[in-house]
Amino acid sequence: MHVQLAAAAAAAPLYTGPPAWTFDRVFTMWQAEPVVLAIAVLGTAGYLLGMLRMHREGAAWRQGRTVAFVLGMALWVFTCCSGLGVYEKVVFTDRALQSVLLLMVVPLLLAMGAPVTVLVEAAPRKFRAWMRAALRGRVSQVLMFPLVSTVMLMVPPWLLFFSPWLRLSLTTDSWNYLFHVSFVLFGLAYFWPRLQIDPVGRKYPPLLGIVITIAEVLCDAALGFVLVFGGHLLVPDYWAQLHRPWGLSPLADQSWGGAVLWGLGDIAGVPFLVALIVSVIREDRLKTAEVDQQLDAEAAARIAEQAGKQAGERAGERAGSRTTGRAEPEAAAAPSAAELLEQETMRPWWLDDPNLAHRYGGANAAGES
Repeated sequence: MHVQLAAAAAAAPLYTGPPAWTFDRVFTMWQAEPVVLAIAVLGTAGYLLGMLRMHREGAAWRQGRTVAFVLGMALWVFTCCSGLGVYEKVVFTDRALQSVLLLMVVPLLLAMGAPVTVLVEAAPRKFRAWMRAALRGRVSQVLMFPLVSTVMLMVPPWLLFFSPWLRLSLTTDSWNYLFHVSFVLFGLAYFWPRLQIDPVGRKYPPLLGIVITIAEVLCDAALGFVLVFGGHLLVPDYWAQLHRPWGLSPLADQSWGGAVLWGLGDIAGVPFLVALIVSVIREDRLKTAEVDQQLDAEAAARIAEQAGKQAGERAGERAGSRTTGRAEPEAAAAPSAAELLEQETMRPWWLDDPNLAHRYGGANAAGES
């Protein structure tokens, strides 16, 4: 009997993956992911050299942008080379967490660093005009169109988990490298035109970005819902051949991964949504200040015109009195600029608001006549 058990144990496939997952091993176990490491090193070096060249030319730059870009690169490396990368082919929840970080958090930080601005401003002067024209060209406008950029953010997770890409990324290094890089590029294609920190082909109102963000949150929730409650295990033969002796069952692991996509995906969109709301408030304040400035300029022009007319009338009256030989009548005191301004400010504000001119133009003209 003991001989049969020993023979069966020897014949059973052995687990060859990393040891049981623990939280501290996420930070203590590391692997070298050559593609991401190369991009991170070259990208960070190029960014810092570009900043140095801009500094030499006297260009102003916010330090917070540099911090955001470096943090984005560091998080990219951590996501693929730390314990998250070590367990990415063994634990589905780990893969789901990677997809959220690579698609939504890393690109957001990189886009906040305005890398395209650094690239353009640090390029040789003879190329800058061409690069700016390309960023405003037809191809750029199509790629940055809200519908196109939103699809680039919503589709990749569905494509990863419900196409052969999932199996290929788990079994083939090249497809796994493609996952590590393409998700960041898809996220950049979304956040670049939405943040509008870097040059964009066309400006879109921040309010549109808020609507798109809400739609993206709903799409993440739908994907998480399917993974949590669908009851269908993805690539079951792959998880079976792992023979992982520790952790959750593959189906329970997939449910937790769906919960991560659902919850963390929504949480990751909150900072971006807050930034868009702040942009809407800031834009509204700028428009209000421009309208106030325009109204003040128009009021000052009317005051100057009215004062000029009154001065001309008094000069004409004095000239007529000298011609006829009559004594000049006692001139009434001319209203001061302060009095004219007070009279002007007593007018209803909506008569002078350019945004309402189409509605009250007739009343305004009638009042002045």
